[in-house]
Amino acid sequence: MKRIYDISLRLHPQMVVWPSDPPFRVEPWSQLAQGGSSNVSLLHLTSHTGTHVDAPSHFIPGAASVDQVDPQLLVGPARLFNLEGERTISLSALHGLDLAGVSRALFRTRNSYHLQDEDFWPEFTYLTEEGARFLVERGASLVGVDYLSIEAYQNPDHPTHRILLGAGVVVIEGLDLSQVEAGDYELMCLPLKLKDADGAPTRVFLREL
Repeated sequence: MKRIYDISLRLHPQMVVWPSDPPFRVEPWSQLAQGGSSNVSLLHLTSHTGTHVDAPSHFIPGAASVDQVDPQLLVGPARLFNLEGERTISLSALHGLDLAGVSRALFRTRNSYHLQDEDFWPEFTYLTEEGARFLVERGASLVGVDYLSIEAYQNPDHPTHRILLGAGVVVIEGLDLSQVEAGDYELMCLPLKLKDADGAPTRVFLREL
């Protein structure tokens, strides 16, 4: 049987979130123990909590919202690259990879050792502006990374996001790639279908080919 990897983060109150975002919280709304007809929880989170998809509208005014992202982009062959030795996903790092025919690229970096930390790690590995342009030129349709942003922390004007999202490239952030080896897989990315939203939490799986 072909193995399936769940590469989504588990949502819990102690999980790391972006510094300007509120923490994730779950509160009881209805409880059987309190006489309710069922157990129902109230969730407090942003559209970019945990493993999530960035919609083009996240940075591009008037662009597609997450419910308008073509599902054909979210399911299909993907290649996972191991760049744990790199401080950035730079143009030179990408030149050393076999990207021939790859439309969905996932990058495992040293971030995987910090993604489960409760404290935010501002020195996370990110995709450079030049690297983003290169992936767009090579025909990428989806790029996934193993931290909460694909962009350098506090990068003015967010050029990496704008390059990718402006070209219609799907961005997945917060992937847990710590238990998955580099190679080719089938990707299944299932974001919440939130109307007019700039992003959404998502469940993501990789299946062995």
